[in-house]
Amino acid sequence: QVQLVESGGGLVQAGDSLRLSCVASGRITQTMGWFRQAPGKERELVASINWIGSDTYYTDSVEGRFVISRDNTKNTLYLQMHSLRPEDTAAYYCAASRWRTSVSLFQSDFADWGQGTPVTVSS
Repeated sequence: QVQLVESGGGLVQAGDSLRLSCVASGRITQTMGWFRQAPGKERELVASINWIGSDTYYTDSVEGRFVISRDNTKNTLYLQMHSLRPEDTAAYYCAASRWRTSVSLFQSDFADWGQGTPVTVSS
């Protein structure tokens, strides 16, 4: 089991950029993902990246605006968010999958979760 701690959330205006970080308590060799949950909505997968960073997935609503990356030497996962919109407002969570060679697309694939960091985008 790995402990995950997110940071980097905050209040920004529409069109701004923000970078989220997720630091793991130990070496991470699994596929990782970023999820988000807006008030009153279900948690959804935003992006996923395999363990060497060669395969990524983005949900349609963030494709072309968000970039997921990882630095395994620092045990850190990132989510660079550009052109933020009010509908991106949510709590953002990082998670570690049970798998490693390909991206993971389902919440049930992910075994370890962070506590979340809030992102609020004002119009």
